[in-house]
Amino acid sequence: MTPRILFAKGTIGQLRTFWYLLIMIAQRKSGNVYDPSCSARDALELIASKWAMLILPALAAGPMRHGAMLRKIGGISQKMLTQTLRELERNGLVVRCDMQTVPPHVEYHLSSLGASLSGALAVLDRWAEQNFPELDEARAEFDRRKS
Repeated sequence: MTPRILFAKGTIGQLRTFWYLLIMIAQRKSGNVYDPSCSARDALELIASKWAMLILPALAAGPMRHGAMLRKIGGISQKMLTQTLRELERNGLVVRCDMQTVPPHVEYHLSSLGASLSGALAVLDRWAEQNFPELDEARAEFDRRKS
């Protein structure tokens, strides 16, 4: 039975879909993200990182080389991109494909598990793009009240 929430329209519906998917993923093996010993928390920590949330949707468009990702994802250092890609690969979300050529040619693409997550992260990216002015205003208002 498919929940009605998956058919909701607009940003609110997309966020509901995102959270529904995260909950379903966490509960798949009777996990409980509120239990400190549950490894689902590790999954949330991994995917909640700023860089993972940008890398995974970027790779949804297709395989990319390291340099192309550096250009696409503004502000990320080469070191942080490498570390994040390694962690995503270690967790089965990204596949590193070494073409065994000279000069070296390495591409990264999403695994099927990574592809199943990238859509939900793209929804969150769009929400941030659409709502950052309100967030900026709320922060400024809070800071004015506290000063």
